[in-house]
Amino acid sequence: MNDFVQRKISDLLIKIERPTCIGSKNCINVAPNLFELDEDQICSFKENTEKIQKDIIVEACSVCPVQALYVIDENGKQMVP
Repeated sequence: MNDFVQRKISDLLIKIERPTCIGSKNCINVAPNLFELDEDQICSFKENTEKIQKDIIVEACSVCPVQALYVIDENGKQMVP
């Protein structure tokens, strides 16, 4: 698997930097419909994520203790971290 996994949701591009993730589950606690841990205990996207609210996405990515989650808006501006 690539070092980065990304998905576009609600006009936001969300990136997971897999080598940095420590599996803290902070993101899952905020957005259990968006994230889950894979078999390696690394953050990954759930299958059906198209109806997640933008503010939940930003908050879930903001609480990552190692800044492994990135949010980029529709204009290419990085919002998180």
